[in-house]
Amino acid sequence: MSVGAGEPGVVFLQAAPQRAPSIWTRKYVRFLRAGDVACAFAACMVVLGTKLLFGAYIPVEDVVAGVALMASWPVTMQLSAAYRERGHGEGSEEFRAVFNGGVGLMATVAIGAYATQTSIARSLVMAALPLALVLTLAFRFRVRKKLHLARAHGKYMRHVIAVGHRAAVLDLIMQFRREPHHGMRVVGVCLPRTQGDLDVDGLPVLGGLQDVAAAVSLTQADAVAVAACPELDGDTLRRLAWSLEEQRTDLFVAPALMDVAGPRISIRPVAGMPLLHVDHPEFDGAKQIVKNVFDRVLAGIAIVVLLPAFALIALLIRLTSPGPAFFRQVRVGKGGEEFTVWKFRTMIVDAERLKRALEHANDGDGVLFKIRNDPRITRIGGFLRRYSLDEIPQLFNVISGRMSLVGPRPPLPEEVAKYGADVRRRLVVKPGMTGLWQVSGRSDLSWEESVRLDLRYVERWSLILDLQILWKTWSAVTRGEGAY
Repeated sequence: MSVGAGEPGVVFLQAAPQRAPSIWTRKYVRFLRAGDVACAFAACMVVLGTKLLFGAYIPVEDVVAGVALMASWPVTMQLSAAYRERGHGEGSEEFRAVFNGGVGLMATVAIGAYATQTSIARSLVMAALPLALVLTLAFRFRVRKKLHLARAHGKYMRHVIAVGHRAAVLDLIMQFRREPHHGMRVVGVCLPRTQGDLDVDGLPVLGGLQDVAAAVSLTQADAVAVAACPELDGDTLRRLAWSLEEQRTDLFVAPALMDVAGPRISIRPVAGMPLLHVDHPEFDGAKQIVKNVFDRVLAGIAIVVLLPAFALIALLIRLTSPGPAFFRQVRVGKGGEEFTVWKFRTMIVDAERLKRALEHANDGDGVLFKIRNDPRITRIGGFLRRYSLDEIPQLFNVISGRMSLVGPRPPLPEEVAKYGADVRRRLVVKPGMTGLWQVSGRSDLSWEESVRLDLRYVERWSLILDLQILWKTWSAVTRGEGAY
């Protein structure tokens, strides 16, 4: 590496070797290809085996078509970018690429057969290809979960240089640490003004903005993440991208609106400038009608299915501690309107009276009151809280329209009284039985983190996100972690 002549503060890496994909990435892609071929093979065997089972004749053309499917399947996935490194374990891009590739191959086979008048077994187009697509998506989902588990133990991570002001960089570092499944690990920091800083939360400061490329070369980092930084204007950022080209280092730029959803952001060229356009979130209209119908229908079905559990839990509460089976409490809903939330009682009857005497043992921070080993919790109450069974009666609040299945945590009035202007943003949507806070740590979260997750949900709401949270809630509840 050498520093070439040019504008002050710009590092030019001359004759720097191109960084090859990491060893684990190459192995991971090979494993994905082998799995995709295995899925195509399994789909063909199922279709051909079903024909044999019913005594049907299998012509040679069907066998040839099956072999062609197995050979073309990984090629199709490659062409649709299903092996792209940026999709490994992150976002929906990988699944979208697999789906698009599979549908594209089906359309190509069908249109090609029609155009050339070639006789292709209907079972290939109508059964084998769709089955191969379903198996591949299931395989990719399973592999991704294993990758997330490995990353939780510090494996298969991408090394990142974080660039920006100290506070923004620190926030970036903490977010990467909180969510290791993204596969990002900060190994060094570059600040616009170091002011003698040697480290940021234990990570070394490797220089200023002009030293980013040198820091990448020194640490052999895979990517550079730029937090919001006024000093990095368009020209400076462009020069930084140029200096990283030869090292094949990825460049990520975090916008100031970090919690705004991707679908709401689009880049529009105006007067030769790429402008970032941010759409407003939709809190009314057709999407909210769909959400309300979805919530009430699903809640109604759940109530009917869980009626035996309602009766059993209520009976156990009455038998193990004196007092009613249900607990009612005033919470704050959409627009700051108060309502009564229903839960199964998990504490002794006079729990609220004893709260003041236990304030010294509060494990929560900010405005939350939490005690990890709360003496007011009954024996059956601890079990109900661990698996969130005490929340089941809130289904009636969903039926009444005061709550949603997914949303921010319903706060107490005394909590809302302490809210700042930004935190009140949580109240523009209905509170939910579950939410990002439920699937991200539950009571183990700090006040700031729970607020950040609730605000992220408000900014990113969509029916797809609700379905994802509901899916993850089952895993979070069955593990019973972070509930007390």
